[in-house]
Amino acid sequence: MEFDEMKSLWTELSGQVEIQKKLTNSLIMKMTQTQFKKKIRNIFIPEAIGTVICFAEAILILMNYQKLDTWYFLAGGIISVVILILLPILSLRSISKMQSINIASNNYKQTLIDYTKSKKQFFKVQRLSYYLGFILLVVLVPVLAKLFDGNDVLSKSKIWIWTVPVGMVILVFFARWVYRYYKKNTLDAEQLLDGLSDSE
Repeated sequence: MEFDEMKSLWTELSGQVEIQKKLTNSLIMKMTQTQFKKKIRNIFIPEAIGTVICFAEAILILMNYQKLDTWYFLAGGIISVVILILLPILSLRSISKMQSINIASNNYKQTLIDYTKSKKQFFKVQRLSYYLGFILLVVLVPVLAKLFDGNDVLSKSKIWIWTVPVGMVILVFFARWVYRYYKKNTLDAEQLLDGLSDSE
């Protein structure tokens, strides 16, 4: 075999290896994008269900606002509606930012920066939800009792004394469970992104 033929064959093989490498990298990116979106979807689905419940409660309060016949029930109703509408919107927006990260079109560094920024935003919203959840519990219990039973639970101290503390204990345990679940999925998504550094 002559030198020119060997050189030609080597160039051809090198081109095929380069094409194969690009195809492999493209396939890795697509698989990572799919797995990444699945991890974020694991966060989105519970938040979407929570959003439907929050909006339903807000609509219920708005449709029956005339039953809130005192200033404190009306104030509680307004605070409840604002929290029930605002928090789910903020949460879904922060999840949407994580979902919109396009792994294939960005380089590794930019992808990681975008993800880190959107993850921080998501957990800020989760902390806000946690603290506003206590306020919501305190104002929503009397409002819902008034709407459903026509009762003023504020004047019935026995109901008020056990309802709010029990609700707060449940809220703390539920919030911790949700936080751990979200933390696990965001860490799994981050590990998928870390795996891309090896393929670059």
